[in-house]
Amino acid sequence: MSIMEANLHNLKITDPFLGQYQRLVRDVVIPYQWDALNDRVAEAEPSHAITNFRIAAGLEEGEFYGMVFQDSDVAKWLEAVAWSLCQKPDAELEKTADEVIELIAAAQCEDGYLNTYFTVKAPDERWTNLAECHELYCAGHMIEAGVAYFQGTGKRRLLEVVCKLADHIDSVFGPREGQLHGYPGHPEIELALMRLYDVTQEPRYLNLVKYFIEARGTQPHFYDIEYEKRGRTSYWHTYGPAWMVKDKAYSQAHQPLAEQQTAIGHAVRFVYLMAGMAHLARLSKDDAKRQDCLRLWNNMAQRQLYITGGMGSQSSGEAFSSDYDLPNDTVYAESCASIGLMMFARRMLEMEADSRYADVMERALYNTVLGGMALDGKHFFYVNPLEVYPRTLAFNHIYDHVKPVRQRWFGCACCPPNIARVLTSLGHYIYTVRPDALFINLYVGNEVTIPVGDETLKLRISGNYPWQEEVNIEIASPVPVTHTLALRLPDWCANPHVSLNGEGMTGEVSRGYLHLTRRWQEGDTLTLTLPMPVRRVYGHPQVRQQAGKVALQRGPLVYCLEEADNGANLHNLALPADSEFRVFEGKGIFAHKMLIQAEGVTHDAAEAGSEALWQYDRPAVQRQPKTLTFIPWFSWANRGEGEMRIWVDED
Repeated sequence: MSIMEANLHNLKITDPFLGQYQRLVRDVVIPYQWDALNDRVAEAEPSHAITNFRIAAGLEEGEFYGMVFQDSDVAKWLEAVAWSLCQKPDAELEKTADEVIELIAAAQCEDGYLNTYFTVKAPDERWTNLAECHELYCAGHMIEAGVAYFQGTGKRRLLEVVCKLADHIDSVFGPREGQLHGYPGHPEIELALMRLYDVTQEPRYLNLVKYFIEARGTQPHFYDIEYEKRGRTSYWHTYGPAWMVKDKAYSQAHQPLAEQQTAIGHAVRFVYLMAGMAHLARLSKDDAKRQDCLRLWNNMAQRQLYITGGMGSQSSGEAFSSDYDLPNDTVYAESCASIGLMMFARRMLEMEADSRYADVMERALYNTVLGGMALDGKHFFYVNPLEVYPRTLAFNHIYDHVKPVRQRWFGCACCPPNIARVLTSLGHYIYTVRPDALFINLYVGNEVTIPVGDETLKLRISGNYPWQEEVNIEIASPVPVTHTLALRLPDWCANPHVSLNGEGMTGEVSRGYLHLTRRWQEGDTLTLTLPMPVRRVYGHPQVRQQAGKVALQRGPLVYCLEEADNGANLHNLALPADSEFRVFEGKGIFAHKMLIQAEGVTHDAAEAGSEALWQYDRPAVQRQPKTLTFIPWFSWANRGEGEMRIWVDED
């Protein structure tokens, strides 16, 4: 069944909550990141990314500076710009982007190759270190930018550049004699080439994705072959020489994907790879690959996913660990991993309309993705912990990756532009457009026009989601249209209710969506009521880090305790099992956001007690009542440094 992507020119986000994030990206984040890419942010680590392109293009002298994948920051910035221009045209911004595109075109080699690190620093080492050096990863992000800029502006210049790049890659890689029989250490090009195929319908791009996916993990192992060929040299030495070559599970390359049973290795690499494979499985009607996607999704979502939609439970390798191992304080949960999770979920929804994918997508969006950026749009989290005790961070090196407040920028700056591009392309996640039905996955306020055969369906979604429980879906088509609307019934909502023009309405529920078919007329209004009581969430019995603890969730939002409201030593607080909750609107930075209070207790050692670190008799403990205040977790660390925790002892 053909799936059509929502055209962002015909979709305007009007949401009072996420709309402000789109404005923040447009007005603050994109200009700020442009300054960062040009090394104009005084307190931030230099990027040098634009300068690298100028050097590669022969426009100035100098040395390459930055990560081996520094080019990708420019590509992601361009993609964010492209989607932003769909929301609000900006001639000056478009002119700047056009100039960057001309710079990229000037840096491209005659044969189509495009990578400033190798062009400037190591021209004789092209394609000699796929396991470690990110050439295909950078190419993938540039391809995505080319597709986005074409769709966003109609301009083909960058699309032509990336098609030339893709054609070059297609000539270098493949099963034929004289080609490299390899695949990327950091997946990304797979999902990018599928997007390029969608736009160009060039079958070579789809076939190249198929080759990369099917070659991965086969024997003799390509990473070993190229390692020997380049004289056993390695680029990264974080965990010893050639660790990235040796630890093949880190790159999901330890065995063929068809044989892999668990989500493993670097979390971002995993979800990018799976997004590409899900897209390929759908378009090539490959049921074996579909089953691979399902198996690996289930392991990830049922055994290795945080309540926040975060993934990657260890800093070593920014990686998954083992089933049910979900530490709260040493977690990595990279912002990019949750963005990749949204991409994977979206493609699973396109393959089979099942609300469990949209539930996870929503969880990632409203918690980790939003939490990755401060409310000022100028500070960012790379790592997203569920518990922080700042006084230990400077001394205990197991927490070296954890920051108690968001940072201005990063030497490895993958997350900030990634957050920008996913928020500006949010319209792609709201709907799944199928010929037989329009699936509404996210209740983000928007106005959209969708083709239905030879007719047109216009919708307006409004409300104050995720703070208020009513969502209105109004038909704005001037001509009646017969079609099916499929409304997602979220997993967190026990008693959803829907009415049409004030009258109760029923329909068939299939795989978590309520299907409503009729001849829709202008003015028809569906009211979806999604009651949002505060719900207690308990961990799986095998998740030892959550034993005896409870978390709070309201709607799709996970809540936390923060020191600013509750004082220090949050580990001494407990929430009685029978405490009732009071939901109220916050003030200041929490204006228009719902906070939660409950009567809890604090357990403090009696002041007169022994100072011994431990004792044989139960110590005297003062059990004092205390009002606990919970805030939406995505908004923590916007009031300075302090303790935070999601999982609380249940008394």
